Amino acid sequence: MRRSEVLAEESIVCLQKALNHLREIWELIGIPEDQRLQRTEVVKKHIKDLLDMMIAEEESLKERLIKSISICQKELNTLCSELHVEPFQEEGETTILQLEKDLRTQVELMRKQKKERKQELKLLQEQDQELCEILCMPHYDVDSSSVPSLEELSQFRQHVATLRETKASRREEFVNIKRQIVLCMEELDHTPDTSFERDVVCEDEDAFCLSLENIATLQKLLRQLEMRKSQNEAVCEGLRAQIRELWDRLQIPAEEREAVATVMTGSKAKVRKALQLEVDRLEELKMQNMKKVIEAIRVELAQYWDQCFYSQEQRQAFAPYYAEDYTENLLQLHDAEIVRLRNYYELHKELFEGVQKWEESWRLFLDFERKASDPSRFTNRGGNLLKEEKQRAKLQKTLPKLEEELKARIETWEREHSKAFVVNGQKFMEYVSEQWEAHRLEKERAKQERQLKNKKQTETEMLYGSAPRTPSKRRGLTPNTPGKVRKLNTTAMSNATANSSIRPVFGGTVYRSPVSRLPPSGSKPVITSTCSGKKTPRAGRHGADKENLELNGSILSARTFKGFQI
Repeated sequence: MRRSEVLAEESIVCLQKALNHLREIWELIGIPEDQRLQRTEVVKKHIKDLLDMMIAEEESLKERLIKSISICQKELNTLCSELHVEPFQEEGETTILQLEKDLRTQVELMRKQKKERKQELKLLQEQDQELCEILCMPHYDVDSSSVPSLEELSQFRQHVATLRETKASRREEFVNIKRQIVLCMEELDHTPDTSFERDVVCEDEDAFCLSLENIATLQKLLRQLEMRKSQNEAVCEGLRAQIRELWDRLQIPAEEREAVATVMTGSKAKVRKALQLEVDRLEELKMQNMKKVIEAIRVELAQYWDQCFYSQEQRQAFAPYYAEDYTENLLQLHDAEIVRLRNYYELHKELFEGVQKWEESWRLFLDFERKASDPSRFTNRGGNLLKEEKQRAKLQKTLPKLEEELKARIETWEREHSKAFVVNGQKFMEYVSEQWEAHRLEKERAKQERQLKNKKQTETEMLYGSAPRTPSKRRGLTPNTPGKVRKLNTTAMSNATANSSIRPVFGGTVYRSPVSRLPPSGSKPVITSTCSGKKTPRAGRHGADKENLELNGSILSARTFKGFQI
């Protein structure tokens, strides 16, 4: 049995005892029956009224609970719809009071969720508005009157995060471009003269609108300033080159050049102005020293003519070079010609350098050829002969290869430019062929001279028996002893034998000298010289040795340059 039922039974027993106690009192007092009945009716009425009042109160509580349940259910359904969640379902059977409490608790919870979502939506809208104003972008499309779902809030948060990243990247780009713009303006001494430039340079960075249009305008402004800066640098560099050229032409001393050394770097407006003033000063000085300037240009012209391998006809084609009327017009003609030549040289610089390399190799080759015919080279002091032979062997390989490379490059150049590449007034390969032909003729001439010399020497020996000897300048010399004459004859014989072995080289005939041989007994007969004057046998020996050296040198030269012999 429930405790409430026990309490109800106890209340009934208590009421029964109270009524019995009242009847006992009434009997003891002697209250008549009719008055007892009246008094009992009063007690009944009091009890009934009290119970009715209590019942009414409880009924009112029940009605309020039922009404609250109904209201909570309606509100809960609305909140579930707004929050996009499933409707609340009570699990199992429950009392009215418990149902009302559960519904009221759930409503309060969902009210809190709705409030939090609305607050977050409001915060995100404020952030979106601030970022969109800075970035000049449209606001995020969201219904602020309704409660956003969790997915909508997540998308909104992602959108705001993207806006923050966009703002950070654009701000970084803006700061970098602004720094470059400020540097360019300082370099150009440029003062912001438009509202946009003032907003960029002078206003607070946080107040600048980071729209795509403004960023594009910033980039355009930077390109314009950089272009002006590049043009200014080019102008300043041109002025410096003009100044250096005028310094060289006017032969300005180093002390005077150092006075303007501070403006020979940089490209600011004041530097450009100072450079222009220096150019104007030098131009005026140039006009005062017209002859000196033109002569300096002519020296430079001659250098370019040499570098471009101009022929004498090409040099004479520039008539102003030989004029003596030093006027401004003549100076302009020289300036135009030096500019044309400088551009021509720079355009064909690689070819000219290749030809110059061939010229140097050719001169070295001719030098080796000359040394090959020099008898003194056999002294070989310090290993020079071996070193020369190695260099000559290397040159024999590189010179033809260089000629072939130049030929291929020149042919390619001639096809591209549809004209001939001229060196000293003729095509390069024709020039090379002429050099080789001239070298061949020179070798032939030298060969003929040696043959003629050897022929004369042979005829002299046939007539006199030995090489011509110069009289001794010393007085009191005794006649040569027979022993020395015998040595001389032996030497002459060996020389004649050696010379006969190389007879095909010179195309001549070598005869033995008519000298008597030594007797078998080894006696020393006195031989009388056939010459009118007294000459020592050493002179004849020296002449023979010299002849052998010359012959040996010619043979070595022919063998060494076998690959280049014409």
